[in-house]
Amino acid sequence: MTILYRDDYRPALEEARELYRASTLGERRPIDDDARFGAMLAHANLTVTAWEGGLLVGISRCVTDFAWTTYLADLAVRVSHQRRGIGKELVRRTQAAAPRAKLLLLAAPAAERYYPHIGFQHVPQAWMLREDETLAPDPH
Repeated sequence: MTILYRDDYRPALEEARELYRASTLGERRPIDDDARFGAMLAHANLTVTAWEGGLLVGISRCVTDFAWTTYLADLAVRVSHQRRGIGKELVRRTQAAAPRAKLLLLAAPAAERYYPHIGFQHVPQAWMLREDETLAPDPH
């Protein structure tokens, strides 16, 4: 069956939750916390989806300014649909939606080898402050 890509539709909570479970990304996202997962979906300002018939088979969920940086927060493809180029096409369409912006992401350990395979470069300059961490106290 043909894959249809869309950037004009944000999946409903249950559609997204089912995809995240089927892709294994649900193991690393708060998909059972309706408020938090719903906010993640609602506040993404660039979402590209892949469909096989009426089945959501992939998603690229991003936050972008469309000019300088696009943060690819989630890239998920159903395990049953992986190795068909769907993830790469989702990334290609994400990049095309904001062609002047660099594309950044944090790779899940299981996906670290995938991103260089499709053309991403590892950059050591990234820094992270997790949600349960605070800024260091001022030394003065």
